[in-house]
Amino acid sequence: MRILLLGEYSNVHNTLARGLRELGHEVTVASNGDFWRDYSRDINLAREMGIAGTVSFLYRLLLALPKMRGYDIVQLINPVFLELKAERLYRIFDYLKRHNGKVVLLAAGDDYYYPELHTRRKVMRYSDFYIGDEEHCCDFVRTQTREWLYGEKGRLTRYVAKRCDAIVACAYEYWLPYNLSGDTSLNGERLNRKLYSIPFAYVIPDMPVSRVGGKVRVFIGISRERSEMKGTDIMLQAARDLQRLYPDRMELLVANGVSFDEYSRMMDSSDVLLDQIYSYGPGMNALLAMSKGIVAVSGAEPEHYEQLGENEVRPIVNVYPSYEDVYRNLEKLILNPELVNRLKLQSREYVARNHEYIRVSRQYVELYSKLLG
Repeated sequence: MRILLLGEYSNVHNTLARGLRELGHEVTVASNGDFWRDYSRDINLAREMGIAGTVSFLYRLLLALPKMRGYDIVQLINPVFLELKAERLYRIFDYLKRHNGKVVLLAAGDDYYYPELHTRRKVMRYSDFYIGDEEHCCDFVRTQTREWLYGEKGRLTRYVAKRCDAIVACAYEYWLPYNLSGDTSLNGERLNRKLYSIPFAYVIPDMPVSRVGGKVRVFIGISRERSEMKGTDIMLQAARDLQRLYPDRMELLVANGVSFDEYSRMMDSSDVLLDQIYSYGPGMNALLAMSKGIVAVSGAEPEHYEQLGENEVRPIVNVYPSYEDVYRNLEKLILNPELVNRLKLQSREYVARNHEYIRVSRQYVELYSKLLG
């Protein structure tokens, strides 16, 4: 098959491309490299700041569009798959739909359906918008919600979802809104009739899993914009309090405003990653750490494991979104290095069982083959 993967998010498409190529398919990745992460791609669609950057981007896009024809499958990372205003993407989507075989939309990040579900129905025990019966919504989430729920991004999402040939959800949180949505495709069938669940893909590093050699090294990355949204503000406070209490048992590594290379080096040297607390399953950052044998403190609710069909290996330290629960679970790890060592091995095994890139790529090939008949 000839496959075009358009857009990037946390190396999702670049990793999938590697797997698909090894399975014998012709794959092109066209993306901006996911901004500062600068992941590999075949067609560079990065947009620099300023007028000159915009002109350069539009020129390269115009040259690239004719090359985005004649593919069996075009897969979009998101309804907003290019660094353009949403209203400018309708015609490009229609162009891709007209000149290629089938179009697949990934549900792997922000879109219309996630805030639509959680602002109107409390179907989960907690989310970015509420914890139990109490509203919980930071300014960043409110801004994103307005854009996706009431703005042009939301209208674009529904336009693409109705017209694409399949929707692939990469995590439980992204699958549930589409599954419960009352929206229909152009043929009148509910969107969940073309909804599939395929996990994120990861390359397992060829490196031994390290053991705790003294202090438990705890790592957390801080994004100023997203800290409150991900709950890293709460996690950081719990970690700092524990470091003061156990200075001889714990070392805290905080990445704040560092380069991607430095961020990766800090992660590689750690034993435990503090990731996010409002999710039902691990995100890409946690999975990357786990593939290296690092214990992830993140979301890992039963629904997440059940969707994967994973009943044996459950190494993620699941935390309820509260300071007290993060503190309690992290303290248990700090005081039990052997428990950390066991979870480190299980974390690598978990990724190998559920997210190994060839295994995941085969699931995509099965879906693509089905769509193409």
